[in-house]
Amino acid sequence: MYRRIILLLTASISVAAAADVHIVEEIVAKVNSDIITRGELVRTSQEIGAELRQQGLTGVKLQQALREKAADALRDQIDQLLLVQKAKDLNINVDSEITKRLAAMQVQSKISDPDKFHDFIREQMGMPFEDFKAQVKNQLLTQKVIGEEISSRIVIPEPDKRKYYDAHKADFVRDEQVFLQQILISTEGKTPEQITAAERKAKDLVARARKGEKFSDLAATNSDDLETARNGGELPGFKRGQLMKQIEDTVFAQKKGYVTDPIRIQNGFLILRVIDRYEKGQATYEEVEGEINEKMMMPQMNAKVRTYLTKLRQEAFLEIKTGYVDSGAAPGKDTSWKDVAQLKPQTVTKEEVASHKKRKKLLWIIPIPWTGGTVKKPAATPAQPAAAPTPATAAPPPASAPAAAPSQP
Repeated sequence: MYRRIILLLTASISVAAAADVHIVEEIVAKVNSDIITRGELVRTSQEIGAELRQQGLTGVKLQQALREKAADALRDQIDQLLLVQKAKDLNINVDSEITKRLAAMQVQSKISDPDKFHDFIREQMGMPFEDFKAQVKNQLLTQKVIGEEISSRIVIPEPDKRKYYDAHKADFVRDEQVFLQQILISTEGKTPEQITAAERKAKDLVARARKGEKFSDLAATNSDDLETARNGGELPGFKRGQLMKQIEDTVFAQKKGYVTDPIRIQNGFLILRVIDRYEKGQATYEEVEGEINEKMMMPQMNAKVRTYLTKLRQEAFLEIKTGYVDSGAAPGKDTSWKDVAQLKPQTVTKEEVASHKKRKKLLWIIPIPWTGGTVKKPAATPAQPAAAPTPATAAPPPASAPAAAPSQP
């Protein structure tokens, strides 16, 4: 998470001494060199509410979920700040990844003019381009820290994984299923000459993928299906009978890593790569070892991440205003609001406000092309992913008042 201070309201009024009073944002916590404001917590609560409603929660269930989330709102804000700060301490650099991701998005948008692309991002993401770029950076930094400091150090012993497999064999009885990535080169509205060029492009991409270029990168920078391109072209699992016959006959006959020739469909040329394929029946231990490792890591990950964040809290300068609670507080650490004079003053300038940005949580819902369904991004190797329909088939925090201070003459 990056810092942001939002000026909620500035009002000039006349008083007996003819002084101005500015109603400004309320600082809730100081985390090393960063601050968290009440406005951030309110906006986070609103975003969570919108997400829960999107999941179908209403009434009492919605209110209960909101209360549970609100109880951890400040904790989550502090967690993210600490991880981003730690990334800087570890000299983690993600600039090249950010540039690559934004370049891919610009290619997908087919907008060559930088200013127009920035306008496009603002319209699509609901925030200025620089805000979105900063959000992407902080997400990548957080992931890198957790990867380097925690997940890379968790090792599940082989005997334990085999024991888990023997105890849960029924979980690994599977239907025949294939997992795919796609690149779509569109032919909609194109002339015969343009269609010929699109086919040449599709064949060139196939050749590049077969020579070893990363398929997800090729999808991100070339696929005309923008929603799946954001996810490296990844699609959910398909069972027999859910795909067009010409596609089904091809992908179910091939092994992991196979890249198809361009397949002509109604709206373009489709290139598919087989991520994985399950045979019908009991999966062997070797086939599901990665899945078992992930299942067994997760409980350890959750505990270790919490322990790591507690350690970061113990090492941090952290002060929290009375009335707000960090549900992830480090035991024994005094985070009381001791010396307000040492904290950032609550009256800020317009220039300072403008230098801090607003973030927005992104909820990626991936439409499934040439099938007509929509799914959330699946796990890399789900044991029993949900079937996807296809048309081309056979079948809030405390409301303390904002601070007010007279301006200086």
